[in-house]
Amino acid sequence: MDHQRPNILLFTTDQQRGDHVGISGHPVVETPNVDAFVNRGAYFPNAYSEIPSTTGARRCMLAGQGSYVCGLIGYAAVEWHEHNTVAQVLADHGYHCINVGWRNLHPRRKLYGFHTVIPHDLREGDDDYWDWLREQLGPYAHERGHGCDANGWLARPWHLEERFHPTNWTTEVAIEQLRKRDPTRPFFLWVSHMRPHSPYDPPQFFWDLYIDRDLPPIPVGDWAERHEVPLIPERTAWRGRLSPQQNHRMRAAYLGLCTHLDYELGRLMEALARMGVLENTLIIFTSDHGDMMGDHHLHRKTYAYEGSARIPFLVRYPANFDLPTGVFEQVVGLQDVMPTILEAAGVPIPDTVTGRSVFDAVRGREWREFLHGEHSPCYSLEEAMHYLTDGREKYIWFPATGEEQFFDLLNDREERHDRAKDPAYGVRVTFWRQRLIDLLGRRGDGFSDGKRLLVRREWWSAVVPT
Repeated sequence: MDHQRPNILLFTTDQQRGDHVGISGHPVVETPNVDAFVNRGAYFPNAYSEIPSTTGARRCMLAGQGSYVCGLIGYAAVEWHEHNTVAQVLADHGYHCINVGWRNLHPRRKLYGFHTVIPHDLREGDDDYWDWLREQLGPYAHERGHGCDANGWLARPWHLEERFHPTNWTTEVAIEQLRKRDPTRPFFLWVSHMRPHSPYDPPQFFWDLYIDRDLPPIPVGDWAERHEVPLIPERTAWRGRLSPQQNHRMRAAYLGLCTHLDYELGRLMEALARMGVLENTLIIFTSDHGDMMGDHHLHRKTYAYEGSARIPFLVRYPANFDLPTGVFEQVVGLQDVMPTILEAAGVPIPDTVTGRSVFDAVRGREWREFLHGEHSPCYSLEEAMHYLTDGREKYIWFPATGEEQFFDLLNDREERHDRAKDPAYGVRVTFWRQRLIDLLGRRGDGFSDGKRLLVRREWWSAVVPT
């Protein structure tokens, strides 16, 4: 690899499922810009979020660390004291570091190594998009003036002109920052979009692409009856059966948001080309976690299931990178983003990093055998989990109940059949259980004594004690 100080574009979405890019084989979604990365880069179909909710996942990504090591094992709005963020390390080595869009880091305006932060962060005084929208349309303008919740399943088209959508704003501000960057330095630009996270509100064009389409059936596992609760689901419910019409609107709107984001990625790449820097820019496209979208009667995130934990992960190389291209089956995580960026930039990787540069995977070098993920209690104590996967099999353990689940992903990617108690899979379940016993036993935080997994019936904190 010829290191000539490439620019770095990290393009992230929030809550985008790993199967909601066209290259994944989804029968309906259109994402032509990111799909084309595979022609001069790499696609990792077995990519997972180590902490499938926003703040923890972003710690993993920005510090190159797995769960627990990054100081979180779930969701918590607490300040982070990691010095070796990818932005800080790049800034220390001469990069101009810019962050535009959705962050969900705390405090919301803390720089975390970036020179410039322009947030869309859903709180008065900390959301530059909200300020801009009111300057444009008056004091009563609001992102959620359409009545859909930022953590709910309601869906409808965007209520304002398309140019006022936060996805468009984030792209426009990113382009403006590129125009105003320090021309004597390479840049690191993190463009962070909140969508397709709810509210499910694509502009009308993107709503129209999918609202009249036949969508794939929603997978419901033979184990999922527990989540078909009799109550009418609240607008922010984490589980429960919706009506066919509600499900269809939610899923069509989500698809529209995914395509809208892809078009904005294309617009940003056009801007880079006009500036003459596209061919010397490494681009990484990924998301912090997925969205259950009604799979198994579940909504939102924090679960180990494919809809929640699996994410898109694609890399587009600069023109002078001589690396294999195509689809790579190795299991990767968000902790691999930072070391990938640093290797591309020719910058030493700090000892604090637990991830690996995915360039090692594409070169065919020895790679990790599996990835570990977890989430502390969020919606309920019983749903807190640990999981292990290699992209072919998945083992899930629920510490509050002691329940196990096991899925044969090669033959059942939708996780319709729990094989944990199937005698035909007994050896495999025992094998994966022992892996988790060993991993958690080394942590010594009450989940394993090194011989067995330990049930924990009390609510535990998302914050790792220091």
